[in-house]
Amino acid sequence: MEPESSVRRGFMALSEVACRYRADEMRPEDLPMVAAEALAAGLDAPALCELAGWPSNADVRDIRDAFEQALAESGIELPDRELARRHALRRMAAKLVDGETAPADLARDDWWETEAETAAERSFVALIPQCECCIEYTLGLHQQKWEDQLRNAALALVSSPPVGPGC
Repeated sequence: MEPESSVRRGFMALSEVACRYRADEMRPEDLPMVAAEALAAGLDAPALCELAGWPSNADVRDIRDAFEQALAESGIELPDRELARRHALRRMAAKLVDGETAPADLARDDWWETEAETAAERSFVALIPQCECCIEYTLGLHQQKWEDQLRNAALALVSSPPVGPGC
């Protein structure tokens, strides 16, 4: 494998982690290992080196600051939170379509608060209740009908063109 392709993959992986971090899908305590993996892929930035040596139980604020500094030093812009959440919504829809998550899992997070901009996003988000017990009450749907509609909306979202810069 050529070093340049390894660095490119490391850069892309770190860009994806930045998006997931911004969408609150990454725990700060996992970021030192992410930094170590980025270094192993060939990326080189002082803050990455520093962060890679930190324990996972370091102060969360320090980890966040070091990670954001490492991104800046690597030339990776931290994405807008709303765009990152929209990409996360698409990833969650793909997991639902692939059977990697259950429909009820969507009601355990704040997906229903996502700023949906496309018709496919709005259709999917409109079917996500604030909690699992509220499906029939808030949506007026029985469990199976809701699950079917949610899967159909997830498939439509996953099939629609991606939005904004990729994460």
